[in-house]
Amino acid sequence: MKIALNVSRVLVGLLFIFSGLVKANDPLGLSYKMQEFFEVWGWQSLNDYTLFFSLMMNGFEIVAGVAVLLGWRMRLFSWLLLLLIIFFTFLTGYAVFSGKIHACGCFGDCIPLSPMQSFLKDLVLLALIVYIFSHRNRIVPVFRSATCGILIILTGLFAGVMQWYVLKHLPIVDCLPYKVGNNITEKMKLPAGAVPDSIAMTFVYLHNGKKVEFDGDHFPDDFNDSTYKFVERREVLVRPASAQPAITDFYLSSVSGTDTTQAILSQENHYVLVFVKDLATAKTRWEDNLPSIVDVCKEKNIPLFIVTAAPDLIRAHINTLPNVKASDVNFLVCDYTVIKTAARENPTYVIMRQANILGKYAAADHRKAYTHLKSLK
Repeated sequence: MKIALNVSRVLVGLLFIFSGLVKANDPLGLSYKMQEFFEVWGWQSLNDYTLFFSLMMNGFEIVAGVAVLLGWRMRLFSWLLLLLIIFFTFLTGYAVFSGKIHACGCFGDCIPLSPMQSFLKDLVLLALIVYIFSHRNRIVPVFRSATCGILIILTGLFAGVMQWYVLKHLPIVDCLPYKVGNNITEKMKLPAGAVPDSIAMTFVYLHNGKKVEFDGDHFPDDFNDSTYKFVERREVLVRPASAQPAITDFYLSSVSGTDTTQAILSQENHYVLVFVKDLATAKTRWEDNLPSIVDVCKEKNIPLFIVTAAPDLIRAHINTLPNVKASDVNFLVCDYTVIKTAARENPTYVIMRQANILGKYAAADHRKAYTHLKSLK
């Protein structure tokens, strides 16, 4: 029994630490996933607090995992873990059986799991934690209580500092499809060997006062009769694609609404995309760093585009700045959700050539972006 208990502790502890670290690498990702659940449940009033919930949950997972490995205060942590895994199992079960959530985000974007895979994982964890909970009084701490307490405090500090760093800069490990080295155009294609959606076309006609529906292979024998009046054409999904492109919704347009996606992504020379999600959450004083980026782009004859969902608002704001004007940059319109995925930090400088992502820098790392641009020929 002792061996089984220790093995259960190690498995649970390592899984919670790993899960917490993966999500702490991108706390905004978990925040957005929470908002997805809240929107389904009609709890949008909690959206402003999801980042706080994300930071606390990630930190607790890491701390709880270390506490289980150390065997420290298991009466407390066994209760907390049991309540947490019941909550997680409910969420993943809801995603499976409701069909309203397509991914649970259990391991962030680095290890995408289907709702069913997440649900099965949580069922296994639930069984292990119930076993640990039922034998919690048998667990002896690995070190003295004071030593374990110090290690727990250090773990909490580490989790906090790590999340502060990635929120100020960018994820340490970028697992998103817009990471450096990727080609956006290639990521918009179906994976090799994937089967696309199978679509059937049906037609609806009005005949003798009734609607008649048929596909292209089953036209009525008397179809040439002038009594058939066209009503509509429908597309029916017969079989969904076996896989989806990593990027499905990347779309750039001019302020006037003209689709410029391919024109931008096919440019032979370097260019810069500055993703600005909104002004409300933009890091303070980022505008002070924008002139240096604009200047080096002018020097190198590199086009600079500000990509935003609110071009008029951003343009008006830039016109109030003393060292840069809206006429110095170009504006592109992009969906707000796409910007959140492409650029976790607000704003983010992305150095491009054709559809290739060569560099990606948060506003706090504008000097690195400047140096990168300065080195381009």
